[in-house]
Amino acid sequence: MELLRSFFWHYADISHFFQLAAVACLTCLLLKAIQLYQRKRWMTNVLRDFQGAPTHWFYGHVQSVRRQDRAVSTLCLFTKISTLLPLPDDPKELQTYEFLVPWIGKGLLILNGPKWHQHRRLLTPGFHYDILKSYVTLMAESVRVMLDKWEKLIPEKKSVELFEHVSLMTLDSIMKCIFNPSPSLLCRGNSYIQTVLDLSVMLHKRILMPLYHNEIIYWFSASGRRFRKACRLAQHHTGILYGPSDPGLQILKKRRLDFLDILLCARDEHGNGLSDEDLRAEVDTFMFAGHDTTASGISWILYCLAQYPEHQQKCREEINDLLADRDTIEWDDLGKMPYSTMFIKECLRLYPPVLLVGRELSAPVTFADGRSLPKGLTWTPNPPQLNFLTLLFLSQVFDPLRFSPENTSNRHPYAFLPFAAGPRNCIGQHFAMNEMKISLALTLSRFELSPDPEKPPVPIHLIVLRSKNGIHVYLRKLC
Repeated sequence: MELLRSFFWHYADISHFFQLAAVACLTCLLLKAIQLYQRKRWMTNVLRDFQGAPTHWFYGHVQSVRRQDRAVSTLCLFTKISTLLPLPDDPKELQTYEFLVPWIGKGLLILNGPKWHQHRRLLTPGFHYDILKSYVTLMAESVRVMLDKWEKLIPEKKSVELFEHVSLMTLDSIMKCIFNPSPSLLCRGNSYIQTVLDLSVMLHKRILMPLYHNEIIYWFSASGRRFRKACRLAQHHTGILYGPSDPGLQILKKRRLDFLDILLCARDEHGNGLSDEDLRAEVDTFMFAGHDTTASGISWILYCLAQYPEHQQKCREEINDLLADRDTIEWDDLGKMPYSTMFIKECLRLYPPVLLVGRELSAPVTFADGRSLPKGLTWTPNPPQLNFLTLLFLSQVFDPLRFSPENTSNRHPYAFLPFAAGPRNCIGQHFAMNEMKISLALTLSRFELSPDPEKPPVPIHLIVLRSKNGIHVYLRKLC
């Protein structure tokens, strides 16, 4: 009898516990629903004076984003970019940027406030012209390896998918510039590139799935487990390259300092350097951002070369006059490619590698017509739309001359944003532009590119701009 009584008491305790747990969960859900409702009412009130596409009562514009509808923008009617862009000290919008933390840590892309300023000051010397100058030879070597592979593919008489080849090339290049690794480590690139693609797809899905914005829900979901596994794989790759380093005599004896050496030696005005955790975060950040965004830009540039043969020929003539009989390119050559540079900028205008940049307004913004946006509002400037609206080119007419000196002299500096703008602009923009110029020059000196009409690219935004079906072109070896 006593045994039976204790059983019922034990069962009652368990039942009571589950009841309390259920009430707690329902209370949390109710509070969250109230919070979301209040946020929605606040957003509706704030944006009531601004025209935009119709919204779903629950999803908002998420369904439109899923359809890759580039025309959807709440702030689509603004025409004066100087008032549309946030103030210089606006922080990044952290809700979606925080999704990257398990992958790349809290580096320059994620940080805000004094710590961001410290990292920016310590990292800036790594992108000084004297440092970038030493990278040109390394970049050219990586490009030539890619072009040698393409020569072997020509006899197959099939179009070549560019993005994978270019990704391997830019990864090889960034690894040489950051770590100066041994050749045996460079062959690991395929697995890292696939991991980056998997992570990009998973992050894209999480951003479009409101329930996955909650850390607890995402942590216990199957998608969250796959994401954490992929993060470990990506970090394992950089960990092998990173290894233990000593910023002492071994660094000083090197003929060329790599980017990691510069980070290890960097000190602020108080003599403080980056911690091991900070170093790892910056290495992971630049491994991703330094190869994936540049690979996107170069791939679409090569696609535009194939798509616009008249401009391809003008760029080739400029490159041939510049290089003469040389099979490589040097630092001084990069400033002597005016038409090719305009061509690259026009490609970036139409196909910017990063489509969305999150910002949170740190102060209210009032427009000339009296409408205003409050402090704390998060918005995402869309580079393709800003480029079209502010340059007043509402059709996709491809014209590199729009970036000629006479056409840009009176243009607002924020009218063209391939690398963002203000103090939080891309710290590696000159690194990226150099690599794009080198890739374009060496490719045009060896190949003629033409489009594959049966496989037109279908742009899709997965952190960077990619193509659902790849970017395919035909290659013809020049004599």
